[in-house]
Amino acid sequence: MYEKEIEDELKRWKRKLQKRPSMMGRYTKGLQSKMNNLIPEKVHSVVTASIKNMVHATLVGSEYTTKKQPEVALSLEQREEKVHQIIKTYKRTAALEGAGTGAGGILLGMADFPLLLSIKMKFLFDVASAYGYDVRDYKERLFVLYLFQLTYAREEKRPDLIIQLEEWEKEKEKLPEKDEYLATFDWKSFQLDYRDYIDLPKMLQLIPGFGAVVGAAANYRFLDLLGETAMNGYRIRWLSSLPE
Repeated sequence: MYEKEIEDELKRWKRKLQKRPSMMGRYTKGLQSKMNNLIPEKVHSVVTASIKNMVHATLVGSEYTTKKQPEVALSLEQREEKVHQIIKTYKRTAALEGAGTGAGGILLGMADFPLLLSIKMKFLFDVASAYGYDVRDYKERLFVLYLFQLTYAREEKRPDLIIQLEEWEKEKEKLPEKDEYLATFDWKSFQLDYRDYIDLPKMLQLIPGFGAVVGAAANYRFLDLLGETAMNGYRIRWLSSLPE
């Protein structure tokens, strides 16, 4: 019964992702492009470097993988009870971090980019473990990156990313070794999507005083979206593993 409810939720989520952007969404995108030019190049450089380092650390490092033993012998409903608690905890953590760095203006606002990335990646690894996946396997860490990418991807890229998630169990067997994959990873496209998504709220966060409110609200929302994508990504895998 629980799996049937989840299947219906999953269908609604896919339809939502594949909708054309609203008029307001298109307006916001245009405004964001204009605001992009006002952001100091130093800030862009910090974001770009942070994302590049995060991709490499996620695939080759142990920072996020230590002590992340997967949960075993639990039902999907039990797992998702744990995931809801993880989401709640991390949203609060991200909001506090955003408020703290937002209150400090440009310098602390710049520090928010790598800090928030670290929070997001640790969050995704905790969610993966709650669903029973061992993130010590680099292919599971790569799945985490796909979830991250889908959360902040442009509308035209979402259908292909959803297909990758749906066919993951077959596609992961074709993946090359970690070092070979790293050599061909398109991190530039990856970071541009993310940077474009967060630029407008993060620029507002750099405004002293006002930035604290924006930072808390933006980080809370970013984690909320990431949690929704992660849950539905792992639901896809769970349902596909059930006997027909």
